[in-house]
Amino acid sequence: MTIEQLARSVHYSKAQISKVETGRKQPTTGLARLCDAALGADGELHGLLDDDAPPPAEAGRRGRGDAPSRRQLVAVGAASVLGVPGLARPASGRPASARHAEDGSLASASRALFDQYRQLGQVAPAQAVLPGLSAQTTALSELARASAATTARDLYALSSRFAEFTGWMAQEAGDIPSALRWTDTAVQLAQAAGDRDLRHYAQVRRGLVAYYAGQAADTIGLARSAESGALSPRVKGLAAQREAQGHALAGDHTACFRALERAGRHLAADAGTTGEPVIGTTNLPDPAAMVTAWCLLDLGRPGESARIFDRECARIPPQATRTQARYGTRRALAHAQAGEIDLVCSLLPSLLGPLASATSATVLLDARRLNRTLARYRGNPAVRELLPELAASLHGLPG
Repeated sequence: MTIEQLARSVHYSKAQISKVETGRKQPTTGLARLCDAALGADGELHGLLDDDAPPPAEAGRRGRGDAPSRRQLVAVGAASVLGVPGLARPASGRPASARHAEDGSLASASRALFDQYRQLGQVAPAQAVLPGLSAQTTALSELARASAATTARDLYALSSRFAEFTGWMAQEAGDIPSALRWTDTAVQLAQAAGDRDLRHYAQVRRGLVAYYAGQAADTIGLARSAESGALSPRVKGLAAQREAQGHALAGDHTACFRALERAGRHLAADAGTTGEPVIGTTNLPDPAAMVTAWCLLDLGRPGESARIFDRECARIPPQATRTQARYGTRRALAHAQAGEIDLVCSLLPSLLGPLASATSATVLLDARRLNRTLARYRGNPAVRELLPELAASLHGLPG
């Protein structure tokens, strides 16, 4: 294959390919994956890169998303944190939840609040959602310790879901140390509730942190550890999907599609929830299709990826702004890497709003890749016009 043929195949210029071939320029991970796909190298070129990213730094101080102290909780009072009438602390300091241990109203009201936080997390910046989420999580665990056994278990289970979601918002805010600490808290609370599924799903969440840090082996290992034992089909399916993303990151086509096939079997056997909050995404009509498109892009097959993203992004609910930003950016990147620049320019105006609203550190990684890819086409008038607007959106994102 000539340089010209390879350049056309991967939508890079002949000059850029020549610089990589002669050693004057280090290839990017994205170029290596595209060349792997074009040449049928099955990940061997990607494997030549020194692509091991350092592990997420562990901060020695409290992160932005850390739980409030007990003194802070006492200051605000459980009632103001929960927003539930009639639950103020009595003068004795004994939590009011102890008086409501039998009727389940506290758990029911808190579940409704959790659903509201999830909706808020779609449309508001993660930094704005974090303080209320962290205080709510701690308040629920405090109330659980003072409740009767049945109510306590429900509250511990719900507070573990709050903690897991708080960890996700911390990651979206760019605070990885806090994200990992909140995930650890979710595991502890899930153990107190006897919730085996969430304890193992925490490994899937840790795998996502590893994925965004570029650590393919850690992503795969963490996901595999979550796919064992007597767990629900949903958790096993989500774990297999995360493993597939890790294999795609490593450029291993065969292992990736084996994991995707396994995920499909698990998720097909999922009978749904029993009234508890759904583990994982609730805004994707077909998560398996989205993850397949996601993996195809990482495997250097952007054209196939873009076709699936086109279909599935049209099905995302209009109120799910964060989800729109995540998969819309990924969709635009797939089309850009496939060389469909005019189509990308038609997609970008409707994507800039969700990008600015989401303020997501994870979406930022793909948005930067999109910006770099489009910068290769500065000669296109539509690209020249849109690049400043895209750059302005990136400036407002955390990271």
